[in-house]
Amino acid sequence: MKASRALQEKVLGNLNAAVFLVKPDSEICYMNQAAESVLGASFKRAEGSKLFSLLALSSEDNQAIENARDEFRPFTRRQAKVRDTQGVEKTVDYSVIPLDLTEGQYLLVEIRELDRLMKINREELQIAAHDTSRQLVRGLAHEVKNPLGGILGAAQLLHQELQDPELQEYTSVITEETNRLRNLVDRMLGPNQRPQFHRLNVHEVVERVATLLEVETRGKVRIVKDYDPSVPEVYADSEQLIQAVLNVGRNALEALEDAHIEIPEIILRTRVQYRFTLGHVQHALIARIDIIDNGPGIEESLFDEIFYPMISGRDKGTGLGLSIAQSIVNVHKGLLECSSRPGETQFSFYLPIAEDELSGNAH
Repeated sequence: MKASRALQEKVLGNLNAAVFLVKPDSEICYMNQAAESVLGASFKRAEGSKLFSLLALSSEDNQAIENARDEFRPFTRRQAKVRDTQGVEKTVDYSVIPLDLTEGQYLLVEIRELDRLMKINREELQIAAHDTSRQLVRGLAHEVKNPLGGILGAAQLLHQELQDPELQEYTSVITEETNRLRNLVDRMLGPNQRPQFHRLNVHEVVERVATLLEVETRGKVRIVKDYDPSVPEVYADSEQLIQAVLNVGRNALEALEDAHIEIPEIILRTRVQYRFTLGHVQHALIARIDIIDNGPGIEESLFDEIFYPMISGRDKGTGLGLSIAQSIVNVHKGLLECSSRPGETQFSFYLPIAEDELSGNAH
């Protein structure tokens, strides 16, 4: 049975590889959805444009493509560097296949992005290591919490028996410090309630966090809201998601306070992300929440460890905020990423939309 044009386009549209069909004069006459992602532009915008003027390659790559067309010889390049229409550099494998059609000599260009694949591998290793460390910390926290209860009870009983105010002062210190340790242990254990998933507009979460941050900064830090109203609903526990986003926002606040930035600023941004892989599942679109600060950036020596429990770049930090945020995002089958350089640190939450319901958790 001869495949219809609609079926052919549907098959090509769902390929992970980017596919371009280029006319003899190098103009784009077809590209699939993955190609739009690689190019950083829609087909409507790119149609009729010269592919290799939009997708910047090295002079060596451009010459190899010309040779492939002239000699009618396919070739493949591994780990080439390209820049898309937004100026973003990407690492790709690409193949060029000359096609002799009635209209002339066309080129079929197939491109596979490697950056995302490499990031997925790193993320899987990071999540596995994070889960292991979290289990270790939770086990230790439980072991510490039990004797703390005994110490607290004994100190309270002793306080009641003692008549000397000076000695009572000592038992008060024991009680206060024990309570402080119990609070720390509770934070190490993270959320102790099962998440209650429901459809949720991410802007409700971001607005709540923005309000809390504005109150805590008392106007000393500029809070910028950059929302995309087209972001679809997610399937989430609102309180836990607020806690995760707030933990990251507070980290940004503390980084700005420590750095004494002249005009400190935090940007809260929402966007739709297309064709994004979470775990082993590729989603047509997901919701993204970005928290961006203009602080000094994260030290390179700490960058690979920032999501681990008890790791902090500040003297007064507990190193639990990001770890707890990561744990909450993992429960939501999402992803928390970070990029940092001096003057800009960005944390991004990637969350499945409501149609991708978390199996077994629907209410």
